[in-house]
Amino acid sequence: MKGDLRAETTWLDGHEGQRIEAYLAEPLDQRPTGAMVVIHHMPGYDEGTKEIARRFAAEGYLAICPNLYTREAPGASPDDAAAAVRAKGGVPDQRLVGDVAACAAHLRQLPQSNGRVGVIGYCSGGRQAFLAATSLPLQAAVDCYGAFVVGNPPEGMPIKVGPIADRAPQLACPLLGLFGADDQHPSPGDVAELEAILTAAGKEHEFHTYDGAGHAFFATDRPSYRPEVAKDAWGRIWAFLAANLSA
Repeated sequence: MKGDLRAETTWLDGHEGQRIEAYLAEPLDQRPTGAMVVIHHMPGYDEGTKEIARRFAAEGYLAICPNLYTREAPGASPDDAAAAVRAKGGVPDQRLVGDVAACAAHLRQLPQSNGRVGVIGYCSGGRQAFLAATSLPLQAAVDCYGAFVVGNPPEGMPIKVGPIADRAPQLACPLLGLFGADDQHPSPGDVAELEAILTAAGKEHEFHTYDGAGHAFFATDRPSYRPEVAKDAWGRIWAFLAANLSA
């Protein structure tokens, strides 16, 4: 039945064969289905992100969320792990791509998989979803308010990342972007710049910017949560995945 699922912690070989923790959620319906790699936000591999993975499984998709901070802080709380990674400047781009590639391969070998895999990321994960979709053979990508796809972090911000919009010609799949009009990272200007770059590159994309919403409007455990915006955005995600992850 739709909504029935199994979810558990697992381990897999990530970038360069290094073992990483991950959270795997699977629908109990055994029909072939698409799959999603869920990239957590900067605050880390937390319960809110695991709930998102379960939500995908409840909707009928395989889903896995890698703990991108496993190496720096194995077994640590999300807050402590995030602090450790911020102190080192964030997750290296090459390592992120390797970890997502490992997750995609793991999903594709599951018996229920139809071979089609997408990626979704929130906050820093939004940028990382764009990075993965311009580096790997994926079938769908969702960027939820990912900062610094265009532009650099402001001085003093601990995350040491650079803009990656120049990778737009390598985008391998359709991209759905979901943003808040009151956000500063990315700002509406950043979103407009990225949209222009994708249009110039001839890449399929669909962007939505919500009035009255800022950063992290999906985060149910934060003051930034906007229920009506999140409801609409989830509806757009389901329609987008139905169009791109069906066999």
